[in-house]
Parts: sequence; structure tokens; C-alpha cells
Amino acid sequence: MWYCKAPVRSEERLIPIICYTHQQTFTTDPTPRPLFTPMAPVKKSKSLKSNESLNAKLALAVKSGKYFLGYKSALKQMRSGKAKLILIAGNCPPLRKSEIEYYAMLSKTHVHHFNGTNIALGTAAGKLFRVGVMTVTDQGDSDLLTVAEAGTQ
Repeated sequence: MWYCKAPVRSEERLIPIICYTHQQTFTTDPTPRPLFTPMAPVKKSKSLKSNESLNAKLALAVKSGKYFLGYKSALKQMRSGKAKLILIAGNCPPLRKSEIEYYAMLSKTHVHHFNGTNIALGTAAGKLFRVGVMTVTDQGDSDLLTVAEAGTQ
């Protein structure tokens, strides 16, 4: 909604335009500006590149390896000693996260804190639902364990 008052010509001069939306006063029509200014391409940071490589390795591990989704199955796999890597979403509740880390410490399982929400972890796993915790028991053809260990150190 515009609250700009139109300029009125009186005796060859313009009366100022008062624009209440933009908190500006124009004596003439404002200079036309493009709606979108072209921007230089943004360089990706190392963390974004590592996230992309982790997502690619995760997709390969889902295709060729063995994994479990969910909190309860993660605890079962750690208790049985089959878990090799635990991926925890960034928005996992702190109590649940600390419990998983405790079980992982007891079972000597590597934990990786995924840089993204549970929606992003589910998408990276190729699922259409949210995933808070993902357990990898067999990495298959990918080198997910080495990438995840290098990402946390």
C-alpha cells in the first residue's frame, strides 16, 4: 500500500513528494533503480563443501551399506556393539543427545553432529521424513567413517 502523495505542479516548480512508507522526501521523481542488483558469485566456505561431501558419502552409504534410523534403534545397535557411526541432527533435544553420546562412549562408537536440522538429515538420507538420529553399521562402498571423523577433528 502506497502513501506517497503525487507531486503537484504550480508555477513551473514541483512540490516535494512525501513518502510515508520509505520515510523520504523527493523533490522530483526518484531515480529509477533496478529491482535486483547483480551480485558477484559467492564462494562456498569449507564447511559448506564438507557438508556437501558428507551428504554425498551419506547417500552412497544409504544405497550400498546398512543403516538404521531413529533414536531407539540407535540405542539398540550401540548396546549390541554393531554401530560404527552415529549421526545426530543439529536440533536434536539436548537430553537425548547427551544420552546417545553416553551410550556411544560406552560402546566406543564415533559420533558426528550433523550440521543441519532433522529435515536436512532426512533429506540427505534420501527420505521424505525427518530423521533425528541415524546409525551406520556398514558403510558399504563409501568412506563415510573417514569423512565424518575428519570433519569433527
